[in-house]
Amino acid sequence: MLTRLYQWTLAKAAHAHAERWLFAISFMESSFFPIPPHPLLGLMCLARPERAIRFGLICTIASVLGGLLGYAIGHFVYETVGHQILAALGLTAKFPVAACYLRDYGAEIILIKGATPIPFKLITITAGFIGLPLFTFLWASILSRAFQFMLVGFLFWKFGRPIKAFIEKYLALLSGLFLVLLVGGFIAASMLTGGGEKSDKCTHATMATVR
Repeated sequence: MLTRLYQWTLAKAAHAHAERWLFAISFMESSFFPIPPHPLLGLMCLARPERAIRFGLICTIASVLGGLLGYAIGHFVYETVGHQILAALGLTAKFPVAACYLRDYGAEIILIKGATPIPFKLITITAGFIGLPLFTFLWASILSRAFQFMLVGFLFWKFGRPIKAFIEKYLALLSGLFLVLLVGGFIAASMLTGGGEKSDKCTHATMATVR
């Protein structure tokens, strides 16, 4: 099922309305769609590197708007809709851990998500459920999504098709380095403000979920 859905998504790169599909998939992925827009974005940038920044911007805008839908699902209809979405995507066990970290760290977790493979829909639905301030959710989502999509768009626009091999080989490493720097800053801030006990609490939540 997922394989067919993945192939269906990739096929949209050659569609006459590929940009509309890119917008739609980026929007849906932020709240309920299981396939991320990254493969489609990569194919479209590969075919038209001169429009890569535009494609990255489309992904960013659509993903943030879709994130607002995910937030609304978590805030208003979690019991009837949100829970079923997470269950269908196999994310139910991760929900209490995500809720714990979002309550304690808020925007930091959304920003960190931009450099990790954590499903954005888990973050958006959980943020709505716990009532994370909407403004905080919005600005952190914009930065997080722009980091992922605009970076790919910029690299293709700047260097063209030859950058594909570099992205496939080193983008995860660059994201990881960004994550290390970001987390290091948060850990330092937490130590200065005496918030170290927060991570322990969420670690316990993780262990309880595993059990």
